[in-house]
Amino acid sequence: MGARAYYVLMNLDYYSKDWKSVFMTRNGGLAIYGGIIGALLAGLVACRIRKVKVLPMFDVAAMGFFIGQSIGRWGNFFNHEAFGSNTDLPWGMTSGRIQSWITENAGTSKILEGLTPERAVHPCFLYESIWCLLGFIILFLVSRKRKYDGQILLLYIFWYGLGRTFIEGLRTDSLMLGNIRISQALACISSIAALILLFAVGSKVKRMGGDYVFYKDTEESRALLAADAAAKTTGAAEEAKGHRATEGSAELDRKAPVEGSEDTEENTEAAEEVEKESD
Repeated sequence: MGARAYYVLMNLDYYSKDWKSVFMTRNGGLAIYGGIIGALLAGLVACRIRKVKVLPMFDVAAMGFFIGQSIGRWGNFFNHEAFGSNTDLPWGMTSGRIQSWITENAGTSKILEGLTPERAVHPCFLYESIWCLLGFIILFLVSRKRKYDGQILLLYIFWYGLGRTFIEGLRTDSLMLGNIRISQALACISSIAALILLFAVGSKVKRMGGDYVFYKDTEESRALLAADAAAKTTGAAEEAKGHRATEGSAELDRKAPVEGSEDTEENTEAAEEVEKESD
């Protein structure tokens, strides 16, 4: 939803003339930055409702973002979209759909000037997919020795913004605000802001030394973990008790004589003999 909302807001002139087309997502029109912003806002609300600390949770989610983006970018490959300018590099890509798109749109904007269908184009999807995969590896390694809550999130914003700043400059389908590529500007600003915060917060935590405490090491966190473990133990015990009760009931059913069986007939005959002796 966030990805679509972002794209629509950046193309209001087009969608304001036909609001029904806002819901026609099969025709394209999704922006990853809108998806990221939407996910962060939704995560923030969920954390508030569930009373979960935001920064530790986002540190965990950041690595998942990179995995999703690395895989998701291959959708651009299958759709023959989100490619870059012409290139003679050996990994350049082309197809009939790409050539048709270039022929139909060449010269319609400044960023498309000089673009020709005869030559291959930059596979921007591949660049970003690899960049995100490298980002995941870096975040995974850093997470094992992170210095403070929120560090992984800031590293995610910095790394993705850094790569997107350069990759977006190659693309031929950028959302524009005048002569400015919106996603490129957002990527550059967010990357610089994250880098500043990494140094600022890192320096502050370093000065604090042993006074800084991760949330996972606080009394509140330990109490929540203990309560969760107790709840799981209680649930497991109740489940085991119910399972034993079910097994016991089944065992009794197996041992109970069934009408018409040999055990039933023997019991009946024994009862008749007792009655005769008593007469």
